[in-house]
Parts: sequence; structure tokens; C-alpha cells
Amino acid sequence: MPRKAQSYEDMMTKLENIVDEMDKNNMSLEDSMKKYEDGIKLCDKMYEILKETEGKINILTEQGEKDFDK
Repeated sequence: MPRKAQSYEDMMTKLENIVDEMDKNNMSLEDSMKKYEDGIKLCDKMYEILKETEGKINILTEQGEKDFDK
């Protein structure tokens, strides 16, 4: 069964939680590296979503951009 895609907002919340955990807890180097890796993976996914969304916005504006008469 395929996994449900996470929303951008859900990923942002997870990333904020990772940062909070790393700031507040006295973690071992191993645990810190795991959290860091998880954060980097989330950032990569979020960046891809933003790039895809930017591309869609560019397409829509190119097709629908018109001068308005005043």
C-alpha cells in the first residue's frame, strides 16, 4: 500500500520539532546526527515542493497575465 504524501505544512511542523529537540535536549552525537539527517531529508522534500509550485505559478502567470484597463 503506497504511503500518503505529507503536506508541506506537516513537514514544516516535523522540521520545527526536530530543531526544538536538538536545541533543548542534551543528545548524543549519534542521536544528533540522526536528527540532522532527518531534517536535511525534510528540507530536500520541502524544496522540491516549492520548486514544483513555483513552476506551476510561472506557467499560470504566463498563460493568464494580461494588462487591465483602468
